Amino acid sequence: MARKKKGDVVDGWVCLDKPFEMGSTEAVSRIRRLFNAQKAGHAGTLDPLASGILPIALGEATKTVPMMMEAQKVYRFTVNWGVSTDSVDREGEIIGRSDVRPSVEQVKAALPAFVGEIDQIPPRFSAIKVDGARAYDLARDGAEFELQARRVTIHSAEVTDAPDADHVELTIRTGKGVYVRSLARDLASLLGAEGHVSALRRERVGPFSTENAVTLDFLEEMVHTGAASEGLLPVATALDDIPELAVTPEDAFSLRQGRPIVLLPRQVETLKDRLSGGSRTVSAFQGQTLVALCQLRAGRLEPDRVFNLQGS
Repeated sequence: MARKKKGDVVDGWVCLDKPFEMGSTEAVSRIRRLFNAQKAGHAGTLDPLASGILPIALGEATKTVPMMMEAQKVYRFTVNWGVSTDSVDREGEIIGRSDVRPSVEQVKAALPAFVGEIDQIPPRFSAIKVDGARAYDLARDGAEFELQARRVTIHSAEVTDAPDADHVELTIRTGKGVYVRSLARDLASLLGAEGHVSALRRERVGPFSTENAVTLDFLEEMVHTGAASEGLLPVATALDDIPELAVTPEDAFSLRQGRPIVLLPRQVETLKDRLSGGSRTVSAFQGQTLVALCQLRAGRLEPDRVFNLQGS
């Protein structure tokens, strides 16, 4: 006899505006306890020193987390000139000082070098594993090691504020795997300056943004008043850019059983017109209810992930 899972069946996304100094794992635990959810996870770690958008998946929404790991992200951050630290943030040990203060014009002129596909070396204080150990643990222990450059994409980068000569605020739109601290480090190096990230806020992860975000205080109040569902977004929120196909109850049943369904030629052509970037992923809906994530192959929809959601 299967063991009963602890907690309630709760399916959906919480677009959390994570507070400063809270880790991503702690944030997930807090949300899971608030909703008494059986299962929870997040779509992309956000450092304790950063605030902003941390999408947290509950229940069936955890099946869509991989889609969010590929989503574009927007970061707004401040570079503090004059001092470099080993962690490239304000908590690290000082490793360099300089009187060089790049002008806004110099920063703007340097930014195009970091836009597009670039090779970026992650910061030594990162969660990347080196021979089974986390890089930040090795760095704290003073170990000698090298991290390999990774190919990443920065779609845009611009100066959005310059409050004084010691600080410049940048906003970037990125693909997956980009380290803001590495960008700050490399930008300072290119400009012959010393610098570190003194403030960092993530403003968007795919369809999750400051516009549909909620705070922990708001959620706690909603839970206290029995209106927790007001802080929950549908599972399908994460599938905003994926083409949808309406299916019949019979086809929905087949997909839930893991069986492919055959499409009409006009359905195939419509989906092909809406697919982009070589993707074959299609979301199947019965009415307003998400049934499955599927792959379009040879005129058929083959289910990849099947959802057990209540009909609406």
